[in-house]
Amino acid sequence: MANTKVTREDALAFHMDPTPGKWEIQATVPMTTQRDLSLAYSPGVAVPCEAIAANPELAYDYTNKGNLVAVISNGTAVLGLGNLGALGSKPVMEGKAVLFKRFADVNSIDIELDTEDPDEFCNAVRLMGPTFGGINLEDIKAPECFIIEQRLKEEMDIPVFHDDQHGTAVICAAGLINALKISGKKIEDVKIVLNGAGAAGIACLELLKSMGATHNNCIMCDTKGVIFQGRTEGMNQWKSAHAAVTDTRTLAQAIDGCDVFLGVSAKGAVTQEMVQSMAPNAVIFAMANPDPEITPEEVHAVRSDVIVATGRSDYPNQVNNVLGFPYLFRGALDIHARAINDEMKIACANALAQLAREDVPDEVALAYGRKLTFGRDYIIPTPFDPRLIHVIPPAVARAGMDTGVARRQIVDIEGYEESLKTRMDPTASILRGINARARANQHTIVFAEGDDPRILRAAVLYQRSGFGRALVVGREDDVKTKLTLEGLGDAVSELTIVNAANTEHLDEYKEFLYNRLQRKGHDSSDIHRLANRDRHVFASLMLAHGHADGMVTGATRKSAHVLELINHVFDAGPHDGAVGVTAVLNKGKIVLIADTLVHEWPDENDLADIAERGAYVARRLGLEPRVAFLSFSTFGYPISERAEKMHKATNVLDERSVDFEYEGEMTVDVALNTKAQEAYPFSRLTGPANVLVVPARHSASISVKLMQEMAGATVIGPILAGIDKPIQICSTGSTVNDILNMAVLASSTAR
Repeated sequence: MANTKVTREDALAFHMDPTPGKWEIQATVPMTTQRDLSLAYSPGVAVPCEAIAANPELAYDYTNKGNLVAVISNGTAVLGLGNLGALGSKPVMEGKAVLFKRFADVNSIDIELDTEDPDEFCNAVRLMGPTFGGINLEDIKAPECFIIEQRLKEEMDIPVFHDDQHGTAVICAAGLINALKISGKKIEDVKIVLNGAGAAGIACLELLKSMGATHNNCIMCDTKGVIFQGRTEGMNQWKSAHAAVTDTRTLAQAIDGCDVFLGVSAKGAVTQEMVQSMAPNAVIFAMANPDPEITPEEVHAVRSDVIVATGRSDYPNQVNNVLGFPYLFRGALDIHARAINDEMKIACANALAQLAREDVPDEVALAYGRKLTFGRDYIIPTPFDPRLIHVIPPAVARAGMDTGVARRQIVDIEGYEESLKTRMDPTASILRGINARARANQHTIVFAEGDDPRILRAAVLYQRSGFGRALVVGREDDVKTKLTLEGLGDAVSELTIVNAANTEHLDEYKEFLYNRLQRKGHDSSDIHRLANRDRHVFASLMLAHGHADGMVTGATRKSAHVLELINHVFDAGPHDGAVGVTAVLNKGKIVLIADTLVHEWPDENDLADIAERGAYVARRLGLEPRVAFLSFSTFGYPISERAEKMHKATNVLDERSVDFEYEGEMTVDVALNTKAQEAYPFSRLTGPANVLVVPARHSASISVKLMQEMAGATVIGPILAGIDKPIQICSTGSTVNDILNMAVLASSTAR
């Protein structure tokens, strides 16, 4: 997968827009009436308080403790940046908190403790214990991290997990299980050399030894060389526990003849000569970040039989902690665990290894731009494999229950797995699929409004994110000035800036436009003015002539006006088959609303066309379409002439013999609510509708804007369907991210 280029400006803007930081708190209960307040706080809150005081286990039933993890750091070892202090670590801890939510639906809050004293740190965390279901320690330097974790494990009755140690160890173990399987070796027989005696390195070796690796076959090295019995320089109790009986003193000597090298050290620590000295079918996990101890290219230049893993996403076999910690905690929380023990970590590693040996879903392969099959270049699952959420936590939960750390027993494991499948936000996989298709397509998108800073930022992001090539319609000096003001002056050389003055195709464009419009009241002067001066028309002409694959516009002018200009070049009118479909994403649900752009007051035949176009867009987004024709009437009640066309539209589709579900007329609650649908067992819909066809454009617009403003829904569109080329029309209030989404959508749907 391509390594996305991230600039300083991009990173700062991401953390500031739309609000500072990366997460917020939302209430899960109604808080609108006096009764709601009385139940949520005084006097109603006294009842669960008394119940929990009498039986502390009830905290898991009446509070969020059972799905709440604290991400805690003092900032003494932040990423590869060193000691940035507690406040300097907060962006990382916020990021870890949102990863918990994104990958395993675990609520998480970041806590930064301003102390480097292990006693003060432990006391602070211990005193907060009643609040949380688990503690994730992060970015604490060694050896204090060992002291802190061990003491908190002893003093607290909830899981305490230092991810820098055990997260890396679990994923490393999963990969090694499969690497040894491919190389035909057993863990108890192989000689393992580990370079990097910090938190992660020590944890990796400890976990592998608990899985069968023998002490005599393991050699640990640090910056001073081999850690051997009798060495005194640079030693501590944690290193001493892994001191080997050996005559070797350097990494080069230790690696000679070894089967496995594990690196959590520094760039360039391993040479090609060292690789050549390793045993046949050797395994190298070069996990230093951002640059590995040795690159796969360097390894494979001298050895073809070596299996290589790194910590980087742009190489195969990425050792990525996000494969572990969210799912470890998900399983631990769901059994109300007192700890995360070695058995649970090993269960996680084995489940990950087994998952990598199974057939990979097409959506995962598409996201990574290649077919993934178990073998030397695929020994670890990818972070975006949708099966992780329902495969790893049950394995962890079983191990926790079997080893006695569970307060709660899960009797129906199969039911638990099914609940996990539906727990995650389905819109995430849809958006990921759109992004994956765009990256695979590598299409050229023309951004029509190069005079708007939002458009320029989106164009830069489109290109830097590896989706394809961005063309910007504008004047070079103006674009350069605006990008410089946005802190992106270096991006001018990356973008291709196009306009009527620098294209060699202007005469061709004008001839095409004149042939289309000469009998529609436009003379040659009008044509010259449109092609030369209007960016929407110019971009449309580029698209029509195959000089771009898709187009994004509409951020600076109202959509109706933009559509009128596009209609000069494309047949995008009400009777041309064009339809505007808007995707609305909110709280894990996605619905498409149509027509939001073209038809002012459609009749039943138009409505049938709109339904077909909506179903087409749904399938392009990876949805199986279920179409509902909306009204204030449901199946004839109350009777109204206004609702009649919605009913007739289903008859039109009956005659067309379409291949998707549809029904109507019905109110929106019947369309979306399965309970409401139970009152109409004759309905042809087998579930909630995901394509909503509304009676008129104004009602579509009202619906979309109401959801956006009142519910905070994410809106993508309108998606212009029914014309030959993908044209996406943004709203004037679009953010940079909205515009980027539209560009990605245009790319993913381009032929």
